[in-house]
Amino acid sequence: MVVLALGLLLTLFGGTVRAPRFERQPDGTRIRVMTRDAEGNEVPAFDERNNFLNSQNLAQLAKDTSFIAIMAVGMTFVIVAGQIDLSIGSTYALSGVLGALVLHHFGPGGISPSTGPGIGMGLLTCLGVGLVAGLVNGWMVTALRVHPFIITLGTMAIYRGIAFVVSQGQSIGEFPPGFGEFVKWQTPGGLTLVPLGVMTAVTLAGGVILARSAPGRHVYAVGGNELASRYSGLPVAQIKRGVFILSGFSAGLAALLSLGYYGAATSGDGQGYELNVIAAVVVGGASLSGGRGSALGALLGAIIIQMINSGIVILRIDQNYSQIIVGLAVIAAVLIDQLNAWWLRRHQRGRSPA
Repeated sequence: MVVLALGLLLTLFGGTVRAPRFERQPDGTRIRVMTRDAEGNEVPAFDERNNFLNSQNLAQLAKDTSFIAIMAVGMTFVIVAGQIDLSIGSTYALSGVLGALVLHHFGPGGISPSTGPGIGMGLLTCLGVGLVAGLVNGWMVTALRVHPFIITLGTMAIYRGIAFVVSQGQSIGEFPPGFGEFVKWQTPGGLTLVPLGVMTAVTLAGGVILARSAPGRHVYAVGGNELASRYSGLPVAQIKRGVFILSGFSAGLAALLSLGYYGAATSGDGQGYELNVIAAVVVGGASLSGGRGSALGALLGAIIIQMINSGIVILRIDQNYSQIIVGLAVIAAVLIDQLNAWWLRRHQRGRSPA
């Protein structure tokens, strides 16, 4: 309902714009469409379209949502378990930089250009770094018994610092040919199918694991009542490590897609993503106290966050206010969650026998 309401508001108040008309040739190239004016002169043809409700903007919205949504699904496991991961943006940057170094090594400007093995090594590097970063977070939280807020606040700085040292603050590009073409494979309307397909697959997999599997129920149990879960014989420490590993893996996967789409990586990538990812999960209905949340909610929350960011541009609002608006959305979602929890407790007390 919120997504539909936002879409309706942006459609009504976003205004229109005159855009040049293009047509696609049989060989796939796009050329400008020309017409003739009243005097018979050849002039460019234009179409008037809605600023929000047009294929180009919706395709861009879907692409931008995919990176955040993939990480939001991984973060859902963490938050449902009653934990928090502030390092997900830095894990994204570190995975991207190390993966970019490997891809650059096998790229056209690298030492030993090789398309097939290079892409495979880059893929394994991105995903592997994300897994290791998540494992380190989970191990430190369980072994040191320190609140995950403190641990991941520290690793947020450590991971980004490593990315900066390794890359020397430079942008790393020149990847094997074919890698970017595959990730940027799109429909005639400009919809990038690979990020969208991976986002859909991750959401479906996350939803099935959380809602239909024993490990998913264990995650809900630990987030709902950790002490009861421990007395029930659940391996609480192992479950906590598992959710952090999934969070790191989702960051590595998003970084891999980003490398293919943008063709480069820097240590500054993903700055502020922790806010957007956590905001997407919370706005999607997850409770920061644990025990509640869903993969579908995380996807819808990511769509809402990206629609807010897109709406700021469409409505010509100063983009410096974007973080303020997203922060307010998080606070509003938490307040609604607290009010809902209060109402449920009051309702249960009212129904309990005297």
